[in-house]
Order: sequence, then C-alpha cells, then structure tokens
Amino acid sequence: MNKRMKELPIFQVDAFASERFKGNPAAVIPLQEWLPDHLMQQIALENNLSETVFFVPTPNTDTDFHIRWFTPLVEINLCGHATLAAAFVLYHHLNYEREAIVFKSQSGLLKVHRKDDLIWMDFPRWQPERMQDGYENIIAALGVKEVLGVYRHRDVIVEVVDEKTVLDCKPDFTALKKTGANVIVTAPGTGGADFVSRFLGPAVGVDEDPVTGSAHAQLIPFWHEKLGRASLQARQLSSRGGDLACIDQSTRVMMGGQCVLFLRGVIMID
Repeated sequence: MNKRMKELPIFQVDAFASERFKGNPAAVIPLQEWLPDHLMQQIALENNLSETVFFVPTPNTDTDFHIRWFTPLVEINLCGHATLAAAFVLYHHLNYEREAIVFKSQSGLLKVHRKDDLIWMDFPRWQPERMQDGYENIIAALGVKEVLGVYRHRDVIVEVVDEKTVLDCKPDFTALKKTGANVIVTAPGTGGADFVSRFLGPAVGVDEDPVTGSAHAQLIPFWHEKLGRASLQARQLSSRGGDLACIDQSTRVMMGGQCVLFLRGVIMID
C-alpha cells in the first residue's frame, strides 16, 4: 500500500515588481507547524529559487507568524523580497484582513503593512563601516577598475563611480565564491533612481539575486548619509530588475514594493 502523501500549498510570487517576469521570484509555503529543517532545505533546493519562505501562525503571542527563509543551500537570517512575497500571499490569497502583520524572525520582529498600492516592510537598520583592507580578492573577482570605497555590515558593499560601472561589472563567480563574501556593487542612480545596486551571492548559492531587500537594510543608511535624504528610490540592476521605495527612520528602515502572483499549486511530500 502506498503511504499517504502530504500536500502543502505553494505560491510563486514575483516580488518588487508590478508585472510578471520582473523583480525577484520567491516560493511561499504557508504551514500550520514546522517541518523538519532538513526537509525545508530540500524543498528550497527543489524549488531552485533564490529564496523559499515558510511561515507558521503564532497564536497567543505578540506576533502573528514565525517566518524563516532558505536559499537552495542554506537558511539565512533575513530576506526582504521573500518577506514581501509572504505578506502579499497573506493579504491577497489567504484572507488576512488586518492592515499590519508582525513576523517573528531570526532578525527580530518584522512589521509589515499595506498603504495605497505598496506593501511596506519595517526592517533592521544595518550601518556599514568602511573596510581598510582584506578586500583585494573581492575587487579582483569583480573586475571593476575604479572603486570609491569598500564597506561592510552583513555583506561587503563596493561603491563605484556610476550606474554604467555597476551594469558593466562582469564578476568571476568562481573566484568570488572563494572569498566567502556576499557582495553589493552600488552607485548613484539615474532616471528616477537615487541609487542602484547589484547583489552577488555565490557563497550562498545565488550568483546574482534579482532584487534583494536585506541588502537595502545596509544600502538605505549608506545612501542616506551620502545623499543627505531619508526618502530614497532604489533600483536593482539585475537582468529582471526591481524597484524599491526606501525610508531611513534612524533606528529602522522601511522598504515598499509591489508583487505579482505567477503560480499557485500544491507540493507533495512523504
């Protein structure tokens, strides 16, 4: 007799996008209770997207859901686009009626709310510090010639002179993976964007992430200090591209974006 299979709902959402095939796709899997860690990692590998996000209800607490994020290779402590996708699924497909959602996560409490046509996320504010040395292999792997500064918080931020340099960057991903660093290449923007960036993460199994919310937890304070403005418009220059509305609130940062549903289905597990 065949063992009964367990069915789980799955949604694939293009986050930080107003149309399909743009922004960053994330798999969203609502749960009633946690699966074993190794099984969630296997599901994320099978999905083969930059992030698979799982969440479970947290009744009788000061939060609404506990949220976790997995790349195809590892669990990570914060992911913006997958959090945005999870909130979108709750608001638009799971009949969540309140305006605000509070997620419990490895990075503390994450508050999300709707306003007009954007979903806004309240995230930790990570202030990068200038690196004095130890980044030579990273610069060599990026292949960029003119670097204005190198900074670090969770990730290494490489500031370059202009948007064209960000676009023209052709990383050696094998060499970059050996450094063990996730790298953000950034510069002032044009065409309505205050700053632009690309996120390179071969060390966590994602050579280039299309749109990266957690990177902006570092980029928002960085560019606030550079440009002297707390409200900023950001664009990530991956092949898919994505746009983020950004606000620096001194102790936290706000990121707003749109989402589009691409797929809704069921996955089968033993």
